[in-house]
Amino acid sequence: MSTPSWNVPRPSVFGTRHAVSSGHYLASSAAHAILEAGGNAIDAGCCAGMALAVLHADEVNFAGVAPIMIRLADGTAISIDGLGVWPAGIPADLFMTDHNGTIPPGLLRTVVPAAPDAWISALRDHGTMTFGEVAEAAIRLARDGFAAFPLLVEGITARQAGYRKWPANEAIYLPGGRPPAVGERFVQTDLARSIQLMADAEARTTGSRVDGLEAARAVFYEGELAREMVRYHEENGGYLTAEDLAGFRCRHEPVITTKWRDFDILTCGPWCQGPSLAQALQILEAYGIEGLAHNSPDYIHIIVEALKGVFSDREHLYGDPAFVDVDVERLVSAAHGAARAALIDPDHAHPGLPDILFGAAQPLPEPKDYDQLPVVGEGATSYVCVVDRWGNAFSATPSDGASSSPVIPGTGFVPSLRGMQSRPDPRHPSGVAPGKRPRLTPNPAIAVRADGSVLPFGCPGGDMQVQAMLQVFLNAFHFGMPLQEAVNAPRFSTWSFPNSFAPFDYLPSRLFLEDRFAPGTLDALRAKGHDVRSWPAFTRDAAAVEAIFRDNRTGFLESAADPRQPAAAYVS
Repeated sequence: MSTPSWNVPRPSVFGTRHAVSSGHYLASSAAHAILEAGGNAIDAGCCAGMALAVLHADEVNFAGVAPIMIRLADGTAISIDGLGVWPAGIPADLFMTDHNGTIPPGLLRTVVPAAPDAWISALRDHGTMTFGEVAEAAIRLARDGFAAFPLLVEGITARQAGYRKWPANEAIYLPGGRPPAVGERFVQTDLARSIQLMADAEARTTGSRVDGLEAARAVFYEGELAREMVRYHEENGGYLTAEDLAGFRCRHEPVITTKWRDFDILTCGPWCQGPSLAQALQILEAYGIEGLAHNSPDYIHIIVEALKGVFSDREHLYGDPAFVDVDVERLVSAAHGAARAALIDPDHAHPGLPDILFGAAQPLPEPKDYDQLPVVGEGATSYVCVVDRWGNAFSATPSDGASSSPVIPGTGFVPSLRGMQSRPDPRHPSGVAPGKRPRLTPNPAIAVRADGSVLPFGCPGGDMQVQAMLQVFLNAFHFGMPLQEAVNAPRFSTWSFPNSFAPFDYLPSRLFLEDRFAPGTLDALRAKGHDVRSWPAFTRDAAAVEAIFRDNRTGFLESAADPRQPAAAYVS
């Protein structure tokens, strides 16, 4: 099988004015146009985020999730969760009593769609442009179509059985009864109409820019689109109500700030896996990785064992802080990192998930054993980061697919199916409860150096996200690689934990490596007790990190886009 041309590694690109990097070149192009027109990082980031909901159509849903992190030029940092909650009327024990402890495909996994409110609230509070200006690219790409690219075609083909379950899904994703071919025009007419309805409502508003944004939002959460969602749920046994939609607003929360050397690492809270990145860095700093060669067997082993400890804490302790008392300060502390580091055996892999050091342990799923990771029921998310000429930084990880829950006929979108990341048992910290957020995998981050340099970064990839972000960050700021080289470098991935997606498969000791490591690496890791498998070179399974580094020492913006997807970085 030949390597797609977008998998060819590329060099870093540098600019002095502004920069954007995202999971698709057309989204990056649209965001760069916003910057060139005078918009700020928030305007451009929201533009790209909505465009990605069209371009990465099987991986990002306009009515899905969109966690956002913003660091303003004055140093203020904000996270917008962009994550919906379970409907108020859903019984907490529904999946235990009626579905044998599973969260089945379909309407029952619906949480309140959050992405539209996330984009609009970010624009309202920190942007400068209208919804119509920022959404224009998404509307155009949905209405006029774009050339289907290999990643899109591969994803739809792999998930086509899911799309065939509902006529509205099949009509969009399998036009003519089959997946699109590479290069064919992929059109989403109903989605274009839905977004246009919001823009038209804004255009009819005679008040302020904020009034217009609220009018656009009202179409989705209280108007025509809300009525279509509620009607479909009422007719098909769902739980989403008009009250759930009208009463919803994304949460704007403080970021978690953790010191690592001369950086502050900014992550979202434990309603997602964000603190895992900070935890991993604390463990590795306490253990000490100086002197370990990059991607050597010993280095890989230590990183993997640190991640196992982090994912143990995530599994047993993380959940929506509005419902669960999560001691984040302790989890990201240097003391907890040192305690975790002390448990790492440099010569032997832990056979599964290490014990937690405090709190209540949860029962683990039965271990699984299969050769390849299955195709997840939904796609792998996307990502966008922007830094503007004023020094504002934007980082967002929009997500949700469309193959395991129905498209609302006539709208072109699926109300967020992110309930599949809650645990069916309400006793679990991440368990189902009315009004509760699932534990999300998307986790945008920003790192800020003591000299004021800033790095927004993130990626798609489910449970691989934190692992890829960690490796790229260390490649750049421990090993000193140029940013694009840090992104291009081969990756590894542990799966020795319960997967974050239903059915939460647990693969003790499983370790994947891209097929670009030095000879003997796999055998050396097997000798330490890792169950090692190979991935193809530049596989999207290893995630796809986008990043921008605004270096205050040089005045340059260094931007990188991952060759594992059709990403692009634009700078001026």
